[in-house]
Amino acid sequence: MARGCVAYQGAPGSFSHEACAVLRTWDEPVGHETFAQAIDAVRQGQCDCALIPVENSRIGTVQPASDLVAASGLKVLAEVWRPIRLALMVPEGARLADIRTVESHPAALGQCTGTLASLNLKAVEAYDTAGAARAVAEAGDTSRGALAPAGAAEIYGLSILRNDMQDSADNRTRFVLLGREGA
Repeated sequence: MARGCVAYQGAPGSFSHEACAVLRTWDEPVGHETFAQAIDAVRQGQCDCALIPVENSRIGTVQPASDLVAASGLKVLAEVWRPIRLALMVPEGARLADIRTVESHPAALGQCTGTLASLNLKAVEAYDTAGAARAVAEAGDTSRGALAPAGAAEIYGLSILRNDMQDSADNRTRFVLLGREGA
């Protein structure tokens, strides 16, 4: 099969990026800052399809992604539930006692509210899980941490202080694969 591309929202190392790499091995994953931009890439023919998270077992509907999918005019080609495991990652040398804020996508933060409260960590919203990891790595501030997939720590040179930060052991997200009608 010829190599095409699959659009997703986020930076390399995000859950959507990981899902693309596992589920569409023959396609090149192409990240976009917003869900709307990823969907538009398919509408405009820049990518063959888009993989978008629309529901999470812990927080329910992922917004605005779900509404954008419904209004996209694109066809749902497939759907899959994927396990979501969030890791707390920090700049090299930081300790849990140093961390004051944790950055991530609002949906990811919502999956960890109890754990973050128990650790007395302040949630800070970012556009993406892996984007938050990248920002924390670039800042090098040992009072800042990020919640992201464990693979993002390796990509951005961060250390994992704690795995499985999600409040539910059965934390899963439903992704839909979108494509143009007749494409």
